[in-house]
Amino acid sequence: MDSDEKRFDQLLTARHPSILIPTTEEDSALQVVRNVAFERGVQVWLWSITQGVHDGLVANSPPIPDTEHPAAALYHFVRTCTRRSILVMLDLVASLKDERTLRMLRDAIETSEKLHGTIVLIDSRDELPASIDSLTTRFDLSLPDDAAVEQCIRETLRAINNEQRIEVAVSRQGLTMMVKNLRGLTCRQVKQAVIDPVAEDLRFDDADVNALLARKRRALGGNALLEYIESPATLDEIGGLTKLKSWLQLRQNCLSDEAAEFGIPPPRGLLMLGVQGAGKSLSAKAIATAWHRPLLRMDVGALYDKYIGESERKLRDALKQAERMAPIILWIDEIEKAFASAASQSSDGGLSKRMFGTLLTWMQERTAPVFLIATANDIEALPPELLRKGRFDEIFFVDLPSLEARCAIVEIHLRLRRRDPHNFDIASLAAASEGFSGAEIEQAIISAMHDAFANHVELTTAHVLDALNNSPPLSVTMREKIEWLRSWAQGRCVPAE
Repeated sequence: MDSDEKRFDQLLTARHPSILIPTTEEDSALQVVRNVAFERGVQVWLWSITQGVHDGLVANSPPIPDTEHPAAALYHFVRTCTRRSILVMLDLVASLKDERTLRMLRDAIETSEKLHGTIVLIDSRDELPASIDSLTTRFDLSLPDDAAVEQCIRETLRAINNEQRIEVAVSRQGLTMMVKNLRGLTCRQVKQAVIDPVAEDLRFDDADVNALLARKRRALGGNALLEYIESPATLDEIGGLTKLKSWLQLRQNCLSDEAAEFGIPPPRGLLMLGVQGAGKSLSAKAIATAWHRPLLRMDVGALYDKYIGESERKLRDALKQAERMAPIILWIDEIEKAFASAASQSSDGGLSKRMFGTLLTWMQERTAPVFLIATANDIEALPPELLRKGRFDEIFFVDLPSLEARCAIVEIHLRLRRRDPHNFDIASLAAASEGFSGAEIEQAIISAMHDAFANHVELTTAHVLDALNNSPPLSVTMREKIEWLRSWAQGRCVPAE
C-alpha cells in the first residue's frame, strides 16, 4: 500500500463511521478507497446523483432503482448496511441544505457506527454542517513528492511524443527546478501544466519554467489577492544597495533541499523601509529573478470585505495558497496601508488588528519555504509588533542613492534606452541628481528623451541636466519628513547601501 492507502486503512481499522475526502481529484480518491476495500474484502457501494447507488468495485454495474435522491440512497444503506460495508457518496455536501437529507445522513452515520460500516464523502466542498462535521473525520489526499512529480513529467512528455514528435531539451538543473516549482500540484495538474507549453511550439526546454509557474497558479485557484509577477529585473539593474545585494547573495540557495539537509532553516524574509522611489519594489522583483523563484504580490487593497469574517478568510486563503506554491517569494508592497489601523485605535471594529494578528501568526508559525518581502514608506503607520526581531531575518533601510550609486543608476537607465553612457558626462549628471531617488532619475532621463525627440535631435547630457534642474525631487518638497525618516532609521535598521 502507498501512504494514502495506509492512512485510510488505519481510519477503517479505528472504525471511523464518517470520513470526508475534500478534493477535486475524485478518481484518485476513489482509487484509494477501492484499493483498501479490495484488500480488506469489504463491499463498496457508490452513489452519485446521476446514477444512484451501484456496486463500487464492479465496472458498469446496474444501479439500484429509485436511489438517485441522496436521502433515498442513505435510507437504502441504513436498511442494508452490513458489518464493514462502505458507502461512497460523491458531491453530497450541496444536498445537505435539504433537511430530510441532512437528517438521513445523521441516521446513516449512527448506523455505520453501530455496525462498524463507513460512509465516505468525496466532495470538492469541505464545509459540512456542524451536526455532521462533529461526527466526521477529514482525510486529505497527499500530494506527489519530487520523485512522483518528475515521473509524471517524464511520462507526460513520453505520451505526447508517441502521438506527435516533439523536441525536449531540458537540462538536469532545469528539470530539478521544474520539479521543485511544480510542488503542490496533483499528478493530473502536473500533466496539464506540461502539456500546455508543449502544445504552443512542440518543444519543452528550460525556458518553459515561467510558463509552468503561471499554469501552476491557475491550477491552484484564482485567488484575487495574489498576483503572479513576471520578474525580468535583475540585481545588476539596480544601482547601489551593495549591503542588501551581499546579504541576498549569501542566501541565494537557502530555499533548497540541500540547505535544509545542511541544517539551515529557510530564510523567513526581509522588510525594506525607506524613501519612495529608492528601489524597494524593483529589488523585490530582482530578488525573485536572482533566486530563480516565482514572485507573488499580495494585493492589500483587495483584502478588506464588507461582510463579517470575509476579510480574514481572504487573507488565510491567500497565505494558504502561497504555501501550496512554495518555494516562492511573497511580496507585500506598502504593507503599512493594509495594517495601519492595527497600530492605533481604529474605527473598523478591530478588523485591522485581527487581520494583522493573522499575518503575524502565519509569519511566526509557517514551515513552508515562503520568503516574505515587505516594503514600507511610512514608518509611523507600521504596528510596532511587525518590527520586532524574529518577524523578519533583517530590516533594511533603503536611503537616497549615494554619488557612486547615482552614477550606476544613470548608466543603467541610459543603457535600457539604447544609449551609450560613454557619450554622456556621467559625473555631472550624478552630481546634479543629488537628493534624487532612482525612480526620479529615471523619470528625468525619460523627460529629457521627450525633449530631444520633440526637437528632432539626439539625447545629450544637457537635456538630462535641464530635466533634473527643472524638477525638484521629493527630498526637497518633503524635506522634513524624509529627514525624520533618516534619523529614525539610524541604529534601528541595516543600511541597504
